[in-house]
Amino acid sequence: MTYNNKPNPDDRSDNVEKLQSMITNTIQNMEAAEESLAFTDSEEQRQQIKAKNQRRRESIESFRAEIKDEAHRTEE
Repeated sequence: MTYNNKPNPDDRSDNVEKLQSMITNTIQNMEAAEESLAFTDSEEQRQQIKAKNQRRRESIESFRAEIKDEAHRTEE
């Protein structure tokens, strides 16, 4: 039995759009989490929300760096 598994072609044509959408969604999630802080009395939960938002900030920075990389690839 022969398998002809070929990888899909690398289509990066919409990467910047996808990354921008991911940034927008992440920012919306951060804002919702910040709003939820007003409704929790648990210090543990507050710390978890703050830690998660910090990770989200780091992700946004990574997304932005990747957008810059994609922009350089299209210029070449």
